[in-house]
Amino acid sequence: MPFHMGPMEIGIILVIILIIFGVGKLPQVGGAIGKSISEFKKARSGEEEDKSKDVAKSKEAESEPGDKDKS
Repeated sequence: MPFHMGPMEIGIILVIILIIFGVGKLPQVGGAIGKSISEFKKARSGEEEDKSKDVAKSKEAESEPGDKDKS
């Protein structure tokens, strides 16, 4: 990992964020970051579910190729 961050560096970053956004905007920024992370997780899990459904459908189609031709 190229970035080795200790507690001192994290503290400095938090102080800089506090100075930039101010005390009043900090909860809004935190909420926005939290919402974006949760949306990212939902989208990622949705993609994984879609992939598993596609795999199940393809396996189903491979296991019963004669049924489609008889219809």
